[in-house]
Amino acid sequence: MEELSSRSREIVDAGVAAGLYATPVPLQIFAYRSAQLEQVNMARTHMGAGSLLGGRILELLRIRSAQLGECEPCSQSRKHDSITDEDVVCLLAPGHGTLTAQEQMAVEFIDLLSADHHAMDDDFYKRLGEHFTAAQIIELGFTCAGSMGLHRFIHTLNIYGDSAPVIEYGQDQVDSAKAD
Repeated sequence: MEELSSRSREIVDAGVAAGLYATPVPLQIFAYRSAQLEQVNMARTHMGAGSLLGGRILELLRIRSAQLGECEPCSQSRKHDSITDEDVVCLLAPGHGTLTAQEQMAVEFIDLLSADHHAMDDDFYKRLGEHFTAAQIIELGFTCAGSMGLHRFIHTLNIYGDSAPVIEYGQDQVDSAKAD
């Protein structure tokens, strides 16, 4: 942490203090590319701003993605005040609990995209269209793809493992590129 730039430290410290992040570890990795850290921070601090889906659905999708990717810290953190423990349990047992029909469809979308994207046929999209506009469906797809990909990428780095990092930290690596 002490080797991060002052701006990166500010983002990490503020996010952890506000409860947006259960652990600073992924943010420290994102800080290798300052623009990525800024982007993640902007998305988290403005959860739902400008979204056609709304902050609650975005947060339900983020948590479900974390569950699917087995990311314990991300599964535990809450970035939208409306999310309850009951909501999180509903993500594990779709069709139960208090999720709205639209929220249930969003969860079904991320589950299928993660496990069986070929099952997302014309009939599935017709059902989606009963709950979402075309614009919302596009946002839903991008949101789920981005969230799932980020959770999977983070875990390929084995950041919570007990072995030494394969890619050692080096200040000279921050915001740098190798010439071809």
